[in-house]
Amino acid sequence: MQIVDLLSESILSLPGYLVDANKRVFGIYLVSAILLAIPAYLVQKKHVKLGTFWGYLFNKKIWFHASARLDYSLFIVNRLLKLLLWTPIVLTMVPIAIGFSGILETLFGETAPVTDNQVIIISIFTLVLFLLDDLTRFLLHLAMHKVPILWDFHKVHHSAKVMTPMTIYRSHPFESYLYACRMALSQGLAVGIGYYFFGPTLSMFDVLGANVFVFVFNVMGANLRHSHVWWSWGDKIESWFISPAQHQVHHSDKPEHFDRNLGSTLAIWDRMIGTLIRSSNVGKIRFGIGVGEPGHDSVYQAYLKPFKDNLSRMTFVKK
Repeated sequence: MQIVDLLSESILSLPGYLVDANKRVFGIYLVSAILLAIPAYLVQKKHVKLGTFWGYLFNKKIWFHASARLDYSLFIVNRLLKLLLWTPIVLTMVPIAIGFSGILETLFGETAPVTDNQVIIISIFTLVLFLLDDLTRFLLHLAMHKVPILWDFHKVHHSAKVMTPMTIYRSHPFESYLYACRMALSQGLAVGIGYYFFGPTLSMFDVLGANVFVFVFNVMGANLRHSHVWWSWGDKIESWFISPAQHQVHHSDKPEHFDRNLGSTLAIWDRMIGTLIRSSNVGKIRFGIGVGEPGHDSVYQAYLKPFKDNLSRMTFVKK
């Protein structure tokens, strides 16, 4: 009965994603993506007709493609597995924050709050939280591409042959667990730093509960990152921020694009290690991981293939 209750709770909670500003498919983010798709459509088609625009945006061949249907299934099943398996054992922010603040005190001694100006405190904490979140997201993503055992799990996400906003939830549960731990780590470090310099009265600038920087990023078309809508920001902006088109390049089935544009929001991390590529330097692309990587076509395959690949890899190394 408990499993049935969890399944019911999992499914019934899904509409809540549309009213949660911390979720990529928050209603305002989806509406902004639709509005931003209009100029992208105009550039491509040179004219706009409501009927043809909706047909372009909600192309049945994309939204009902087998790959997209797998995205929807993984979204629901992953939600259930999260409740059953890894939520009880995921890292939590509070002990990390307390521990890191203690480390700072040990290394540098106790310090009085550097300022009591709440605007300064909130501004700095909001920025630090955003930067640590974006940097740790980049580092984990980099590891997912460069460490073969982790790449076996990350390939589930890259195996999408078409993309919709739901593709962001196309991931292996183990990868989702790592990203949840990453989030706890980045938040814990930010709170630990903030507590050490400013004391316990910490808060951030937010919009509807989401970090203001994250909110702006999502409103600027984050849902188009996983879509067929080519939304480029131009070379200058793309040197600093990852545009939706740049992330689509990251999903290209060409091997030379697999390890490019690993950043989430900021492009500076990619620039630092030489993995940035601007959308203007790329021609027409297709999504996926190539014909040499079959076996991610069902929930069963998506969950088990990474373990089989890991086992084969380790067996090969032993030989």
